[in-house]
Amino acid sequence: MAGQSTEPALRAKLQEVEARLRRGGGPLTLYVQRAQLLDRLGRPDEAANAYAEALQRDPNHFGARNDLALLLYRQGRRGDALVLFAEGVERHPTSSVAHANFGFVLLKGRDLERARTAYETAVRLDPSNAEAQRGLAAVRSQLGEVVEAPAAGGTSLVTIPYRGTGTPIDVLLLVTLGAGNVAAERFLDERVFATTKLTVELHTGPLPPHAIVFNAVGDADSAGAALTKVAALLAGERGVVLNPPAAVAQTGRLANAERLRGIPGVRTARTALLPRAALAGPDGAALLAQHGFTFPLLLRTPGFHTGANFELVAAARELSVVASILPGEELLVLEYVDTRASDGSWAKYRAMLIGGRVFPLHLAIGAQWKVHYFSAEMAERPEYREREQRYLDDVAATLGPAATAALAQIGAALGLDYAGVDFGFTPAGELVVFEANATMVVVPPGADERWSYRRAAIERVSEAVRAMVVARAARP
Repeated sequence: MAGQSTEPALRAKLQEVEARLRRGGGPLTLYVQRAQLLDRLGRPDEAANAYAEALQRDPNHFGARNDLALLLYRQGRRGDALVLFAEGVERHPTSSVAHANFGFVLLKGRDLERARTAYETAVRLDPSNAEAQRGLAAVRSQLGEVVEAPAAGGTSLVTIPYRGTGTPIDVLLLVTLGAGNVAAERFLDERVFATTKLTVELHTGPLPPHAIVFNAVGDADSAGAALTKVAALLAGERGVVLNPPAAVAQTGRLANAERLRGIPGVRTARTALLPRAALAGPDGAALLAQHGFTFPLLLRTPGFHTGANFELVAAARELSVVASILPGEELLVLEYVDTRASDGSWAKYRAMLIGGRVFPLHLAIGAQWKVHYFSAEMAERPEYREREQRYLDDVAATLGPAATAALAQIGAALGLDYAGVDFGFTPAGELVVFEANATMVVVPPGADERWSYRRAAIERVSEAVRAMVVARAARP
């Protein structure tokens, strides 16, 4: 663990800076330093005012504007942060960092086309900006495009500033330039952890000092090459590794369909990986019959999420058209398992699997088979929100002992420290696994009071991840 300034030392430095400012002002750097010290001391409101004062003296100071925007973003004030990042782009149009930060907030707000433009500009201004390359890959993936890892080039290490007052826990966070990263940074509280982000495609030589490794390369279907690189980088690692690459590599959709179906009470869809050209050809239906598939069935391109490139094929006559429009050389064919309820709705539950424990995260209910939280009918239907609240408040009572035990066994089979599972139920009560891997995203709800009931469950997940990292880092 790296040594950092203690709280008394930070307080003493703040008193010194404020005394110099009281004696008649000083250079702008003192005003910015005062804001940074207040932020590190856990006084965010005072820090925000101090940053604002620095910007009044020099509206073009990039660091003050950027740090203030990041502070507001951490506080959940995404709209205010977006305004500041947008102003940063206007005032510093040639800064790759400014455009990348703007793209980050747009991406989190799912304004994908504007985020793409921002990230493309950042990469054009500085092709070595790994954060911009990663962000652009994430945008393209969410837009449903096939994403290859960008060409290597640029620094492999990014240090996230530590804002605490004691001795931090040094976390080495491994990420890929391509799609498929775990959104782990939101759990690594900057007041507790000193995080170094390492881009695996760019790194050579020894690993930087660390207390624990968090492998955030999480998608077996889209990041296979990156996982191989992670395994090579960690070949001599003797410390704790969260989400070992060998375990992540076994969580692809095809592999999960095979190994999870043996758990009592669990059903997985029959799954096969077949050439797209053959499926789109005149003998496509015959090929499916040879593999035991009947219609309706599902086709999807591996490596995509949020319903992108994932289609229902109701009858053999539709097969060629659907297979032709999906990207990729190979397609996953999935048995269609009916999870529709008696009222005609579809429900998709998500539970997080953190350190061997099950945490309910959300329940999305909608009127179509491809249901996701952002496209569900939760906002319009209070009875759906009531169902979700019951699930979040008491997962065991809502699902019953058999399904609760099945979730725990799924977590054990995955062997990951951080993972999640999306699932539904057949009319007969079987737990149907839709997806189970490390890429499950924990997204805080908006400010609307309708979502207040969700906040405690999300905080429980966040605290569980933080506590797990702290506890595992303390092990010899």
